[in-house]
Amino acid sequence: MNDAWLTLREVRAGDRVAVLSPSWAAPAHYPQVHEQAMDRLRERLGLEPVEFPTTRRTTTPRERAADVNAAFADPSIRAILSTIGGDDQITMTPYLDARPVRADPKPFLGFSDNTNLLSWLAYHRVPAVHGGSTQISIGPGPAPHPLHLDSLRLALSGGDHVLEVPTQISEVGHRWDHPRALTDRPESYPAEPWSWAGPSRAVTGRLWGGCLEILSWVLAVGRFVRPVEEYQGGVLLLETSEELPSPHEVYRMLRLLGERGLLAAFDALVWGRPIVDDERMVPDPVVASRARAAYREQVLRAVAEYHEDMVVVQDVDCGHTLPQHLLPFGEQITVDGVNQRVTAHFRRAPRP
Repeated sequence: MNDAWLTLREVRAGDRVAVLSPSWAAPAHYPQVHEQAMDRLRERLGLEPVEFPTTRRTTTPRERAADVNAAFADPSIRAILSTIGGDDQITMTPYLDARPVRADPKPFLGFSDNTNLLSWLAYHRVPAVHGGSTQISIGPGPAPHPLHLDSLRLALSGGDHVLEVPTQISEVGHRWDHPRALTDRPESYPAEPWSWAGPSRAVTGRLWGGCLEILSWVLAVGRFVRPVEEYQGGVLLLETSEELPSPHEVYRMLRLLGERGLLAAFDALVWGRPIVDDERMVPDPVVASRARAAYREQVLRAVAEYHEDMVVVQDVDCGHTLPQHLLPFGEQITVDGVNQRVTAHFRRAPRP
């Protein structure tokens, strides 16, 4: 295996981008939201979305993998965007082919169940992008959120992105089978500030991790995980899904990472702001605040037991809540505990 990290190539206006469903085919069930997302890729980003046979069709893992392989192998495709996550992508990864990926590295954007694909790409030393599913952040509402759109542009074209704390957040959007999903922003409530802990220093390192529940599956299978020492000095990203694992379950999963040596390997931890009520856009603010405090307590408990010198920032808007910042998976990110700032470094090679 070639151990040299590759550099992704820039995406330009006018480029063709694949839009795939490597896990759940949400566009098959909610086509209006999907079609609005495709229109916005054209109108707001100047991109030409290209659908593949499984984008709108529920199929087998082998068929979905074939579309991923075909998109990476097609020289006219300059990026790959996932429509959404799901829960069975791990069954698709054995059918992926790393040869076209390394021959023509291009950004892959996804999160949640796409942690499987992100991990597979990082295993083969190909960077990717955590976040950016079209069905969640591009298609719904009157327009994509400006914070998301700004980070999406940089994730495609390259550059440094200083993450901002949003003033308002939402747990979920409108139901995709409701007409309001196409026209109205989800109701929101004030965002609490990010929470910092650990030494007052700045850490710059390669980002790895993803959705904690999916990452626990990846580690259990052990199929595309590098030796622990290869993650030394990096930045660990963890966030939880709409399945709402309890704070104690989160601690148990973190404890497994600690026992494996992973928590000790990374110098910084970015903990995504967790959803606390997947049925409501606006949970009771007091209940939400207490719930997130309980998660923070368990995160810091695990850090204290396995790596007390880790720089930790919690409730960063890079997971399942809205709006969502995109992050460079397998590329550099700076977690600055001195100035309490997070900067994503999207490195993109120019194309001839």
